Amino acid sequence: MALGFSARLNITITPSDVGKRVTTRRRVPEGFRDAVGELEFWRDGVLGVRRRNGVLVEIDEETLAAAKVVPESPRTPHPRA
Repeated sequence: MALGFSARLNITITPSDVGKRVTTRRRVPEGFRDAVGELEFWRDGVLGVRRRNGVLVEIDEETLAAAKVVPESPRTPHPRA
């Protein structure tokens, strides 16, 4: 008997989460793509997620496979002089 692994994907974000840090997984022809960052907007069926590096990722809500709000990333302490 072979054991399998399955995960349940949920979308728990809504337009009211704009301004929060989110993680998203969306379907693309090659499989899936992830984006983590601040949810900047959600309008006309498109989400805008701004990554830490400043890149804005636009996601068609119909392609979302999973999404949730996540805690802010920990700040890296600056070395003391």
